[in-house]
Amino acid sequence: MSAIPPVLPSPPSRSSLADFVRNRSEVDRGHGLFELESDRMLEVNLSDRLWIKTGAMVAYVGSVRFTREGLFDHGIGTFLKRSLTSEGIRLTKAEGQGRLYLADGGKKVNILDLRGEDLFVNGNDVLAFEPSLQYEIRMMRRVSKMLAGGLFNVRFAGTGALAITTHFDPLVLRVEPGQPVFSDPNATVAWSGSLSPEIHTDISLKTFFGRASGESIQLRFEGSGFIVVQPCEEVHVGHGQGSSIDLG
Repeated sequence: MSAIPPVLPSPPSRSSLADFVRNRSEVDRGHGLFELESDRMLEVNLSDRLWIKTGAMVAYVGSVRFTREGLFDHGIGTFLKRSLTSEGIRLTKAEGQGRLYLADGGKKVNILDLRGEDLFVNGNDVLAFEPSLQYEIRMMRRVSKMLAGGLFNVRFAGTGALAITTHFDPLVLRVEPGQPVFSDPNATVAWSGSLSPEIHTDISLKTFFGRASGESIQLRFEGSGFIVVQPCEEVHVGHGQGSSIDLG
């Protein structure tokens, strides 16, 4: 019996320059304010203003002005909260008319239309949102003492479009009364506003000798709602003395 020849990897994709330009050009699908140009690139059809993650802009067409968020843009209460808790958040306001293209490290983009619902999102996974949405930054302090960089989440409420990012395809898990769901804080992207996570620890003697499995710190969700997780444990990096996370 003759040996089966090995399967060779496919050669890299090749095309003429004209085909490349034609196949990769921007396409207007008429989806409104937020439109997926690809699963990792968000197109914003800007006609007024929008909050985006600082550093997320990769290109734009038209007349667009970018302004870093001011200290009092969201009221004296938010300013005082950040000053006292060292909570860092970096937003940029995009204003004008044109097409704006956003991305975040090649992560997949998910567009959500909130219609009066509340949603908590990990601060590191917010890409852009309409100013019609109310938001509040929160810090899970008990987790922050255990994880480098802490863990910030943002509570969104109201009506408007919100774009979040995930490493690869996210998974939604339902939370039912009497059936709590546990998740890794670094893999948790979002959860419904009806849920309030608690810290759950599973620390054994091995943990103290550096032989922990990596799952000793968990979030415990109980009640009625859902959580969103990603197949990646994202490490959050703090800024300066206090732990802080950029939005996005």
